[in-house]
Amino acid sequence: MYLQTIVLVAHVGIALLIIGLVLLQRGKGADAGTGFGAGASGTVFGARGSATFFSRMTGVLAALFFATSLGLAYLATQQTSVATSLIEAAPAPQSAAPPPAAEPEPASDAPQPQQEPAAEPAPE
Repeated sequence: MYLQTIVLVAHVGIALLIIGLVLLQRGKGADAGTGFGAGASGTVFGARGSATFFSRMTGVLAALFFATSLGLAYLATQQTSVATSLIEAAPAPQSAAPPPAAEPEPASDAPQPQQEPAAEPAPE
């Protein structure tokens, strides 16, 4: 559980870094300005400019992003679950409750008539 959280945080951080690097890179149309003298300011990262540095860093971060994606997929499949299907996850049906017992009649002060046993039919 903790490993999955760590990998997920790294995954989101790498995604944000990729977004930042892509936004920092110059587009293809920016090279057209070099003919008019604007190319001299791009020598901070070397003679070829920042294109090689940013391109390599984007590739490295993309590979790390891919690796964390695979890692998260693997960790998600390794989670243990008790039930493997929705049918097994459903609670067991409860048995029908017995009918409520009949309440005894309140006792009265009047004498109760005795019931005579039922007469058996005479054999033929």
